[in-house]
Amino acid sequence: MPKFAANLSMLYPELDFLDRFEAAAVDGFKAVEYLFPYAYERSELASRLKDNGLQQALFNAPPGDWDAGERGLACLSGREAEFRAGIHKALDYAQALDCPRVHAMAGLLPAGSSHESLYPTYVAQLRWAAAQAAGQGIDLLIEPINTRDIPRFYLNRQDQAHQVLADVGAVNLKVQMDLYHCQVVEGDVAMKIRQYLPTGRVGHIQIAGVPQRNEPDLGELNYPYLFSVLDELGYTGWVGCEYRPARGAQSGGTSASLDWLKRYL
Repeated sequence: MPKFAANLSMLYPELDFLDRFEAAAVDGFKAVEYLFPYAYERSELASRLKDNGLQQALFNAPPGDWDAGERGLACLSGREAEFRAGIHKALDYAQALDCPRVHAMAGLLPAGSSHESLYPTYVAQLRWAAAQAAGQGIDLLIEPINTRDIPRFYLNRQDQAHQVLADVGAVNLKVQMDLYHCQVVEGDVAMKIRQYLPTGRVGHIQIAGVPQRNEPDLGELNYPYLFSVLDELGYTGWVGCEYRPARGAQSGGTSASLDWLKRYL
């Protein structure tokens, strides 16, 4: 049976961020993930986790200037020092929150650049970052993201991501397999799971309904079937619920739409 982590960057949007920990615990979640922890003191986040009996499953390394539209630094030549400082900061937070994995966003393909021209930088930065994470017992993750949601995102397909893993050669570098992004870009999701999960190189899974990115019981993907595939293949990691509640910021909207989850609790 899958284990589900609430993505607090998307769920419970009507609540202040720090109040979302308690809401997730009340609804039966045992773990949380979110985009970034850096606006909050590590001690405050650790207290919220402890007080609500929650595990920290995942968060992202600093992405550059998020408000200005940046979506990661790993592939960007000339930003190496900033990327590395961000990795150190992320690992400090990961230690404080007992979080076993950190996602390093690839970044956007700059105008006039090619994937091939940036690839050496991407591989070198990930090799360095994976070595830093390994020294602390942490997995570094990369995630293929569709270019409908994030135009020009550097990494888009599962086969690309697994080739990066092969080229970097670090055992703690793994793929964050978001089934929503996978369906938008590639489809054939069940077979992608069957292809890549047995490799041991999928470090985290995320879900959302397709195409609107709402609850996983809305849209074109048959998640009960996909969850049965995860069970069949022996996946024991977290499944991150990274979706936008269909009821938006309506009070109690997230909690009221969790009928899909209750069958798995």
